[in-house]
Amino acid sequence: MSDMFYTGIGSRNTPDDILLLMEDIGQELAGTGFVLRSGGADGADSAFERGCDEVNGKKEIYLPWKGFNDNESSLHTISPDAYEIAKGIYGARWQNLSEAIRKLMTRNLYQVAGTTLDIVSTLVVCWTPDGCTTKKSRTKYTGGTGQAIAYADTMSVPVFNLKNVKDFERLMKYIETIGVMKW
Repeated sequence: MSDMFYTGIGSRNTPDDILLLMEDIGQELAGTGFVLRSGGADGADSAFERGCDEVNGKKEIYLPWKGFNDNESSLHTISPDAYEIAKGIYGARWQNLSEAIRKLMTRNLYQVAGTTLDIVSTLVVCWTPDGCTTKKSRTKYTGGTGQAIAYADTMSVPVFNLKNVKDFERLMKYIETIGVMKW
């Protein structure tokens, strides 16, 4: 069986109780063989990574540049093709972004579709202040996580935003449905 991937991301300001839940989810999914894809940022990204690490799970941590947030991941190369896709998803305001923010937004694509941008995650688990789950529901309050959510939406990857109480219930049912585990 080939690896199954999930994207574990979210706000740097995710509430502490949700961070603990993300650690648990990261641990549980890693324990069932899922590979974590995340971005090495403080908050949600780090919580998923801690959970994954607790059980020595597999992970792919995509960085916007080498050494981002003192993370040692070697996955920090951003292709010109990825920039173009990111620009199209972000929209007209792309031209107003600094180069650092463009790299962060582009890195988010890899979190959803891997190094070659063609092996999409099975699901996205996240937390944003506004509960965004689709490209259409993205707001300024979604933050940078919105770029990954928008890309996942265009790739038909289900997004479970833990801001929404019902999304945790949906997540549990979804994981049971794909036959990975029961919570």
